Amino acid sequence: MNKYGINVELKNVPVLDPEFIPLMRFNRAFLADAKKPVGIAVERADGQMAACRTFIHGTPEMREADCYYIERIVKTLLWMKGGFKVYVSGDERICEYLQSVYCAGGQQEFDWDYMANVFEHPFEVVPVDEIPAAKDDPKAIGGHLGGCRIGFDAGGSDRKVSAVIDGETVYSEEVVWFPKVNADPDYHYGGIVAALKSAAEHMPRVDAVGVSSAGVFINNRTMNASLFLKVPREIYDEKVKDIYIRAIRDTFGDVPYCVINDGDVSALAGAMSLNDNGVLGIAMGTSEAVGYVDEEGRITGWLNELA
Repeated sequence: MNKYGINVELKNVPVLDPEFIPLMRFNRAFLADAKKPVGIAVERADGQMAACRTFIHGTPEMREADCYYIERIVKTLLWMKGGFKVYVSGDERICEYLQSVYCAGGQQEFDWDYMANVFEHPFEVVPVDEIPAAKDDPKAIGGHLGGCRIGFDAGGSDRKVSAVIDGETVYSEEVVWFPKVNADPDYHYGGIVAALKSAAEHMPRVDAVGVSSAGVFINNRTMNASLFLKVPREIYDEKVKDIYIRAIRDTFGDVPYCVINDGDVSALAGAMSLNDNGVLGIAMGTSEAVGYVDEEGRITGWLNELA
């Protein structure tokens, strides 16, 4: 099968989508004759960087194939790790193409707008002589059992909270609520605070709070989450991004807290249960998320939300 001048051999052709070509098959065929070096890097929060060095053909007749191949890499990096600034080295035409699709009215306008809002920075594609080096910032959190702790999970159909003293659950509740259809963020705030107070009533004090939820969280802030689908954008920044932080501080004052994606929480729980690291966790509920605890027991902080 031929796509943009690249011949791809397929053993099986899907009956319902005969034009479908698996991306990995295309990539392997594409790279067989690609010789021109190109670098792609994507900047995310706090100076973190995802980077990829690869090759293109760099000839006029292979321009469509080159653009398709690189754009798929950029999209993969964006939805694997997230980011707001794309650096391109090695080919000016490729950079210009990416600028033409990652923009208002462009083919990838959704990604352009989504990432700009998540990272609170205008989305850019810029040419550079040399791409920045890859840089991750995995964090060691969780696994602490001592003291009086609260765990809160915000789901799309119910909210759960537990009170734990020295690793033993002393109280747990599950309450039905309707966050996805409520446009007033005060409804969400009230439900969160009610859950926290309910758990606190069963402990002599509160030493720390952990929050798990579907969504994209950066530095404990809710940058995007399906629970707040109906909240208008004009009040989202003011009322939602710091909603868990406000709820915890307003209720307990200056106690340690952490707000992370439920995929990461699944991976952390798995690591604790298995007493091992290098664990993948999957959370399936309102959305679908995947987290990973690396070999040193740290979460990656990548863009875990898959659906």
